[in-house]
Amino acid sequence: MNPPSEGRRQLDSVVINIELTLVSIIQGVALFFLTDNARVLISLSHWEAFLYVATALCVIFVFWSRSVIHTLTLIGWPLEFGHNFFYIGCALGEAILFSRLDNPLAWFQLSAAYACIVWLLFIYDMRLIHTRLAESRADSQRALYNRAMSDQLLNIRLLVPLLIALNVVSAFAIWRWPDLFIAHAGHTWLISTQLLSFIGYLFYTSRYFSAIAPLVLRSRHTN
Repeated sequence: MNPPSEGRRQLDSVVINIELTLVSIIQGVALFFLTDNARVLISLSHWEAFLYVATALCVIFVFWSRSVIHTLTLIGWPLEFGHNFFYIGCALGEAILFSRLDNPLAWFQLSAAYACIVWLLFIYDMRLIHTRLAESRADSQRALYNRAMSDQLLNIRLLVPLLIALNVVSAFAIWRWPDLFIAHAGHTWLISTQLLSFIGYLFYTSRYFSAIAPLVLRSRHTN
């Protein structure tokens, strides 16, 4: 297969810059909504609110880190509109979610819905991985895209469904036993579990990036 032309490399660079700019803007918007709602709760001295604020911040960390890794690994010409529309939809979901920091039932219900959108995004992006595999010209590129596919399938088949299940079970528990989980603040155990799951996922994401970083570098050298 012929090496990419200079024009193709320039277009790849433009698309990557567009992607990184979009990710930065939409997560900045999400952070604004989080800051605005967290300010009100913290001023009321609700100590449980710190758990929800910390969890919401982890949501931003997870989305931003996964988006940057995705951009460095898979994004190139042509611009993928559907993928970016999903990003904007996720930002809307985050903004709505962050407006429910003071409502445990709504928080977990919306968290489940948000996780479903993220799950659909992972599924949608499988076509992008298949495209990159078909275009790959070197072993380093194929190794990178195969590793990306393994990670994508792990998220689709296990990690994101587990997160959805956690949120659904938590929402059901709060709805079914409000005296235990609301009146007696049992929801703090649920949000603590969610927070720990996000921290664990951030650790996994960090390890994953450390593993693929050399592959990303070698694949760039072949372009």
